[in-house]
Amino acid sequence: MWDVYIIQSILKGRLYIGYSQNAYFRLEQYHNQGLCKSTKAYFPYKIVRIEKYNSKTDALKREKELKRMKGSTAFKTLLSW
Repeated sequence: MWDVYIIQSILKGRLYIGYSQNAYFRLEQYHNQGLCKSTKAYFPYKIVRIEKYNSKTDALKREKELKRMKGSTAFKTLLSW
């Protein structure tokens, strides 16, 4: 199984969208350790949404779709804001 996840900076509120086989492990061992170049300035993060997919291809497609819609009304509705 593959996870598409949305994490949010606890301090700054910044959102990041990614995919992984284990979103919780990825969060703790990568994003919250400052190892990701694009998220290290804003950690720590918390998970705000996870979607499960059977294939890496489907997860990658969904990740790209979410990144395209980031900031839109539909995206905010998805996060229940």
